[in-house]
Amino acid sequence: FAVDESSLPGFLKATHRSLFDGSLQAVERTDKAAFSFQGHPEASPGPHDVAPMFDRFFELIAAHRSGAGAN
Repeated sequence: FAVDESSLPGFLKATHRSLFDGSLQAVERTDKAAFSFQGHPEASPGPHDVAPMFDRFFELIAAHRSGAGAN
């Protein structure tokens, strides 16, 4: 299945698309510190293309722990 971007609620924005078929691979909430990714990073052009997602995840954790919150 594939998610139709036009069906996303207003608080979700598309952030990543497949280079192969243009399907939606990732979304991020605009009102909360949350995002998701569905894909096969091993099929990407490089082995570290999703590393920034892990960096973002760790940033969100650190912000939450410090009480600063993050969006």
